[in-house]
Parts: sequence; structure tokens; C-alpha cells
Amino acid sequence: MSFLLPALPYSYGALAGRGMCQETLELHHGKHHQAYVSALNALVEKNEALQGKALEQLITLSHGRPDLAPVFNNAGQHWNHSFFWQSLAAEQGGIVPAALARKLDADFGGVDEFKAQFKAAALGQFGSGWAWLILAKNGRLEVTKTPNAGTPLATGEGRPLLVLDVWEHAYYVDFRNRRPDFTDNFLNRLANYEFAAANLQSA
Repeated sequence: MSFLLPALPYSYGALAGRGMCQETLELHHGKHHQAYVSALNALVEKNEALQGKALEQLITLSHGRPDLAPVFNNAGQHWNHSFFWQSLAAEQGGIVPAALARKLDADFGGVDEFKAQFKAAALGQFGSGWAWLILAKNGRLEVTKTPNAGTPLATGEGRPLLVLDVWEHAYYVDFRNRRPDFTDNFLNRLANYEFAAANLQSA
């Protein structure tokens, strides 16, 4: 069974008033993400040992294996992007639900401190990668970052709750090289904290 590009949970133009224009989503989802899906399908088709495995299985199986680096890169990017689309909100973006706010208060000392740490991770990721809010194994919320196609699924450090794509293709149309502005816009206007709260509750 081939992997498929997931439909966005909103239209291509739904985030235009919040700092992510239709062109960005058309290129990012329709071109970049689709390319990872197509490449992954081609790799799996050529390797019988990979066929029939779930996306998460491919990520953990290929992690740290140079011979399967292309599989890891494309599987990780497919999973990360699929999670990223859910981390954006066409409505109620940037609004933190009360239950999540209480957990952020307990583990970070407040929503603002969480945002400061998340922004530091996003800006501190040299080159391409991702900034994450995760539920760590110790039960506390933590901020982490991963390079390139890296994902907490591969390292097992915690359960992802929210993610920001800091590859340049995620923000260059809207913000050019201003990653700090892109990150602020995400945290305050686009972040789907309801999605993060639901992931936390299900964990």
C-alpha cells in the first residue's frame, strides 16, 4: 500500500490572514511534502523488507542506519509535515486552552516562558529542522529541536504535542529570512494549541 499526501485540514488560503499565504501552502504542501511522499513510495517499492510497514515503523527501523538514510529522511519528513499541518489553526490560532496553560505554568513557569524556550529552540536549530513541544517520559512538558528529518519518534525522548517547521521553505515566501518573526507569528497567531492539548490529554 502506497503512502498518500494527507489533505490539509483547511484550505490553501485559510491562513493567509494569519501570516501564511496561499502560495506558501501550495508550494510547501503540494510540492515539498508531495515530493517526500513520492520518494518514500519509490524507496519502499524497491525494498521488499520495508513493504507493508507503517510510517512510524519505517522511521524507527531506518533511524541511525546509513544504508537506510534516504528512507529515514523521506519517512521522517512525511510524518513531520503531516503533524505540522495539524499544528496550524485556521481559527483560534494562538489561543492556549486552560488545561494546557496550567500544564505550561507547572512545567515552564508560564506560557510566556514556554514561548521563550520554544523560540530559542527554533532559532537555535542551525540550518534546517524542527522545534517541538513534547511530553517527556518523566511526565513533564519539554521543548526540543531536531535537525533535517529528525523526529522525537526516532529518539524516543517523548511524545510530540506541537511542532514548527523551520526549514526555509516553510517561511521564505512570507518572511524571507526572518525566522524570528516567523516563529513569533506561529506562537501567537497560528499555533494550534487545541491540537497540543488533545495530544496531551490522549497521552
